[in-house]
Amino acid sequence: MENRILGLHHITAIAGNANRNHDFYTKVLGLRLVKKTVNFDDPGTYHFYFGDEAGSPGTILTFFHWEGIQKGKTGAGMATNIGYSVPAGSLDFWTDRFKRFNVQHEELNERFGQKYLSFQDPDGLKFDLIEGLNDNRKGWETSEVTADTATKGFHDVTLTVRKLDRTANILVDLFGYKAVQQEGNRHRFITDAVDNASIVDIIEAPQLEFGINAAGTNHHVAFRVKNDDVLMEFRGKIASKGLNITPKIDRDYFFSLYFREPNGILFELATDNPGFTRDEPLSELGKSLKLPAQYEGQRKEIEESLPVLQD
Repeated sequence: MENRILGLHHITAIAGNANRNHDFYTKVLGLRLVKKTVNFDDPGTYHFYFGDEAGSPGTILTFFHWEGIQKGKTGAGMATNIGYSVPAGSLDFWTDRFKRFNVQHEELNERFGQKYLSFQDPDGLKFDLIEGLNDNRKGWETSEVTADTATKGFHDVTLTVRKLDRTANILVDLFGYKAVQQEGNRHRFITDAVDNASIVDIIEAPQLEFGINAAGTNHHVAFRVKNDDVLMEFRGKIASKGLNITPKIDRDYFFSLYFREPNGILFELATDNPGFTRDEPLSELGKSLKLPAQYEGQRKEIEESLPVLQD
């Protein structure tokens, strides 16, 4: 089982204001900020990781923050929606909460036999809260978002593409997913390697314009592997298909590979090891700014360039 893709690891999106982003995900959605660091390629900007208590794979939503960046446009060639699993019976709570916090949302709906509530974050990033079945993961609790309502982690991610087969072949032939259901132009793929964060939906939209990556859009989707050895096994498999894939990259909290699948979506493979407690204890996750080693000597300048987070 371990030499397989283990569902979703994390999803990374773009935000236009760090304080607004931090407040929404911690105070409205009730996620834990498990790591406060910077963009490896742009250390003058934050990189936040939100998730459950430990930042378990399959719960991690991360953001690159570029202050004042223009709003992006969802479209073909990108991940267009993130699904979170929530406890059965909790959608009324979330509907009321979204009304109270003026969160843009829609009416309750149903897809593949499951109730869901669609909403958008302040940048326009699109989500569904889905009443999960047999999801025993423990969500992060706050004074207002308790165990009977807290998000448990990812349920699914939706990819929108012009040509279904190009992306489906990657999921099935390389990643071990199986096509299981279809509603209209939405096709559902599931891996049985894990119990949760195991679903990828693909919407085929041949005439849809391509998306524009900026605030309120997803930057990439990361799939989970157990460790470095499995990571490099998959590197060989992906390269053998003629796809351009990066060398192994150390992201401090996991090791990664990146490649674009044939419809243009940026995919990452990320390891479980070493995890978010490598540089701070579980009880202190997300409380202090952590810098990659190559930037530690610039800490003072970096701290002065970053927005001050308000409580």
